[in-house]
Amino acid sequence: MLYWALVFLVISLVAGLFGFGGISAAAAGIARVLFFIAVLILALMLLSAVLTGTLVL
Repeated sequence: MLYWALVFLVISLVAGLFGFGGISAAAAGIARVLFFIAVLILALMLLSAVLTGTLVL
């Protein structure tokens, strides 16, 4: 998931560099959403591990 967030971040930066503002904003928005989903999944897994006392992969 973080891989795809980084891919869309790079797409956003390259599009912004070449002047494609709309594409850049859309790719940055997608990257932001994917990043926060990954952080949410991480937080849920850590909370699960703390509550159950086992490592959840």
